[in-house]
Amino acid sequence: MQTYALLDVIEQNQLDACIGGARRDEEKARAKERIFSVRDDFGQWDPKLQRPELWNILNGRIDQGHNVRVFPLSNWTELDVWNYIKQENIELPSLYFSHQRECIEYNDRLVATSEFIQPQQGEAFGIKTVRYRTVGDMTCTAAVASTATTVDDIIAEITETRVSERGQTRLDDQVSEAAMEDRKKQGYF
Repeated sequence: MQTYALLDVIEQNQLDACIGGARRDEEKARAKERIFSVRDDFGQWDPKLQRPELWNILNGRIDQGHNVRVFPLSNWTELDVWNYIKQENIELPSLYFSHQRECIEYNDRLVATSEFIQPQQGEAFGIKTVRYRTVGDMTCTAAVASTATTVDDIIAEITETRVSERGQTRLDDQVSEAAMEDRKKQGYF
């Protein structure tokens, strides 16, 4: 659904560039992403269209009909983002911090119940202390067990974890090894 909505907006508004917050450490398909990620006439990503970005020299030229997705944070890590949030004392939504929430345990993930997601017969569920490493579509974004109530607590958790943000939280990435790359080829951000 996200892909079609994005492609419609790009076409309707004849956009040359869209800015996103993707980072290379999120998922291995994003490690191939460039700061300027060239997309074809159909909004699709093709690794052969991507330009080298040696020595941080960026080529922003695009061909007729193409557009680019611009990822200024692509060389940052999740830890870099949280250190920046701490440095700049940025206010955040409470979802990023530990809170109580009813969750279903689904494939070793904690998925919040909602009007869209209800426990099926036999599924374990209950009130859990969780936080979100990323805020996205609640039908495909899992919470993580956490007691982190401050930015410093979150930085400590991230320093200890060996699982990427997407690897731990995105249910749609679990479909296949190439799930993210397949979505990018279809026009996903």
